[in-house]
Amino acid sequence: MLNIQKKSETAIIVIHEIYGLNRHMQGFCELLSKQGFDVICPDLLERETPFDYSQEEAAYRHFMENVGFTGALHKIKDILLDIKEEYQKIFILGFSVGATVAWLCSEDECVDGIVGYYGSRIRNYSELAPQCPALLFFPLEEPSFNVDELISALEIKNVEVHKFSGKHGFSDPYNSNYHAESAQTAVSNMMKFFMMN
Repeated sequence: MLNIQKKSETAIIVIHEIYGLNRHMQGFCELLSKQGFDVICPDLLERETPFDYSQEEAAYRHFMENVGFTGALHKIKDILLDIKEEYQKIFILGFSVGATVAWLCSEDECVDGIVGYYGSRIRNYSELAPQCPALLFFPLEEPSFNVDELISALEIKNVEVHKFSGKHGFSDPYNSNYHAESAQTAVSNMMKFFMMN
């Protein structure tokens, strides 16, 4: 687990992608801590090393077989229980499968807001009604589903959705799908969201 303490009244729980707690996640956690937030990023995979991007299929299989959305949700809820008395505000930020887990956490009463980057599996839980503000980022297109259809289904109370140029992984400077302009705009929107909620 990565735990960066800044003696803040606000904590951000970061939920990684299928690859685990890699350089992209570490960099994002450091970026948030530089803004003065306490940051907690659990290692859901519990592996010594994260998966490489070239191991996408193996990483996905490992996540689904050994963690799964339900398992990840329970781990995050355990962290929420542990820290909810310590902070005035708690946000959850997730990437890909982590974004779907963040979405599932949006029903928890001690969560003050969630941010999800390209949570394609949110489509399986689109009927869920968040109990807190939710900010979701999607790329222009995803190979496995129609982004516009999902956005239409999500435009309900509390959900703000943005679509960015680029593909799945556009915020990750170590990913071949990195799109610098989209990444910067998304971070700017995310920081505003944390400040306003």
